[in-house]
Amino acid sequence: MMTVIRTTTLLGAAAEAALAVPGVAGLQPRLCHRLAATAAPARSDTTLHRTSPEEGIRADRSPDGSGWRIEVRCVLSEGRPALDIARNVHDRVTAALSTYLATHGVAEPVTVAVTVSSIAARHDAA
Repeated sequence: MMTVIRTTTLLGAAAEAALAVPGVAGLQPRLCHRLAATAAPARSDTTLHRTSPEEGIRADRSPDGSGWRIEVRCVLSEGRPALDIARNVHDRVTAALSTYLATHGVAEPVTVAVTVSSIAARHDAA
């Protein structure tokens, strides 16, 4: 029996793992999500530009269908080595998704790419 893996659940597991890494301030939505938010009718509250963390993750099947390709777009906190954080995100997301797939009886490779989209400045209230 073949287990069906829901992409939205896979995105959630990847987002949770990435956000748990110290130094990750958030996940950056892809351009299509940002454009959709901009095109939405203006509202007086602050929820217009709020996005779910999963929008910072992209999951695609490998071209030959043998596994998953995951892209994680991170916003990092200022003051920490970006390369170390990106490596940690890569390792944690890879481990989380491999465990998730194995738990569902799916033995497929996961390839993770981490993009640092920006570094959030600290706002010291002095």
